[in-house]
Amino acid sequence: MARNQDNVAAKAQEAIAKGSKSFALASLLFRPHMKRHAHMLYAWCRYCDDVIDGQNLGFADAEAGPHIPQASDLHYLRETTLAALAGEPMTEPAFQAFQEVALATGMPAEHPLDLLKGFQMDVEDRRYETLDDTLEYCYHVAGVVGVMMAIIMGVPTDDNETLDRASDLGIAFQLTNICRDIIDDAQIGRVYLPAQWLREAGVAPTPSALLDEKNRAAVWSVALRTLEEADRYYRSSGPGVRRLPIRAGFAVAAARGVYRDIGRVVRKRGTHAWDERARTSRRRKVALAGLGCIQGAGSKSMFFLSLPPRPDLWTRPAT
Repeated sequence: MARNQDNVAAKAQEAIAKGSKSFALASLLFRPHMKRHAHMLYAWCRYCDDVIDGQNLGFADAEAGPHIPQASDLHYLRETTLAALAGEPMTEPAFQAFQEVALATGMPAEHPLDLLKGFQMDVEDRRYETLDDTLEYCYHVAGVVGVMMAIIMGVPTDDNETLDRASDLGIAFQLTNICRDIIDDAQIGRVYLPAQWLREAGVAPTPSALLDEKNRAAVWSVALRTLEEADRYYRSSGPGVRRLPIRAGFAVAAARGVYRDIGRVVRKRGTHAWDERARTSRRRKVALAGLGCIQGAGSKSMFFLSLPPRPDLWTRPAT
C-alpha cells in the first residue's frame, strides 16, 4: 500500500513538473503534506483536461489533428469522480491521487463536479456571447480549482468569503490563459473571448476571423480589454492570501505574481503576442516568486480580521 501511495505521489509530482512549471516553482514553498495534496489535485485536474482535449500534460499530438471532445469522455470522468468520492477502489493514478485528497480534506462533491461542468462546456461547443459567459467558463475550469486548492490549504469549506477570493484568483489565471492562447485556441475551433467585445472591435467571433492576420490589431485590443478584466480579479484575490497559513500564503502570492506576468508579456508584444507562446523567463519567475513571498508575508496575521469589501465582480454559484 505504501509503495502504491509513493507511486501515485511520484506521478502527481511528474504531472506538475511537466504541465505547469510556474505552479511547480511556487509549490516548493508548501509544507510537505500540503505540497503532496496540491500536486495530487493538480494531477487529477490535468488528467481530466487531457482526456477532454486529447492531450498529454497539456500538449497535443501535432500529427493527430484537432481533437473533438466526446460526451463519452465526460461521462467516464464524471462516473469515475463520483466513484472516487464514494471511496471505491481506483486504478488510474490520477484518480487515486484525487481520492486521497478528497477524502482527506472532506472536499465537497460540488467542487470537482463544477470543474467537470467546465469540460462539459467544451464538449457542447459552448459559445461565449457576453463577458459573464466567459467568466462562467473561467470559474468552472479554473476558479473552482482555486477553491479546491484553498480547501487543501486549510480554508474551511464554509468560509465562502475566503473561497470567493480563491475563485477570483483562478478566474484571473484563466482570463490570462485565454489571452495567451487566443490563436492556439482558434486553431482548434475555439473562441473564449466575449463575442460582443469582438464585434465591437470589428471582428466576427469565429475562429477563422481570429486567425486572419488582417484582424490581428483588433484581436489584440480585445485581449488588452480582457487582461484589464483579469487585473480586477487579481486585485480582488490579493486580500484572500492573508487568510492562508503563512507558507501557503507565500506560495499563492508567488504563483499570483508569476502568472500575472504572462499578461505583461502579451501587452508588451502587441500584435506579435502570439508569434510564440508568451512565457516568463526562469530568472524573472524566481524574482517574481521572491516578490510574492514579500507580499504574502502578512499571511495569517489578518486571519481573524474581515476582508475588505469585494468589488462588483462575477460571483461563483452560492454553496
